[in-house]
Amino acid sequence: MMVLIVGLILFLGIHLLPTAPELRDGLKERIGDTPYRILFSLLSLAGIVVIVLGFHKLQLHPGKNPILWDPPVWTRHIAVALMLPAMILFVASVIPSRIRTATRHPMLIAIKTWALAHLLANGDLAALLLFGSFLAFAVYDRISVKKRGTTGPLGDAKPTGALNDVLVVVIGVGLYAALLFGGHQWLIGVSPIPALG
Repeated sequence: MMVLIVGLILFLGIHLLPTAPELRDGLKERIGDTPYRILFSLLSLAGIVVIVLGFHKLQLHPGKNPILWDPPVWTRHIAVALMLPAMILFVASVIPSRIRTATRHPMLIAIKTWALAHLLANGDLAALLLFGSFLAFAVYDRISVKKRGTTGPLGDAKPTGALNDVLVVVIGVGLYAALLFGGHQWLIGVSPIPALG
């Protein structure tokens, strides 16, 4: 459990920096913009790796991960369905498109959808910590983004036409299918397919 908690603190902690512009800008002035970006990326990657390792380890040792409630089967069907728009919105956050323009902050919507879907489908303590933390962070970050008036990783990038919308949907569906049919099992150690049974 401690590995998961350390990963969450590392990843979410570093992502709190952009929500505090004075602190972030002060750090950039001290070490420079490029070193800041490199450090931010490395710590984010390290946080994700530690989170995945910690969560995966808890799935392999259920005795260390108490079950708080047993979600009904229908919640798992909802979770599997919610993950499709979550993957499309995730892709929309990095490709200029009308989907990105319409949703304004697709990454935050994707994170909230992903977290909610997994909270619905899982009743163990590790899931509550992981997905509850990400959901709370995404809600907080959305409020912060609105106050700061920031536009996300693409800035004011304009969509280039319908082709990019198609590209976002196709890549999003591809990611969804890859996770559904083996990727989730390989990465986390749990297959979402039995949830459909």
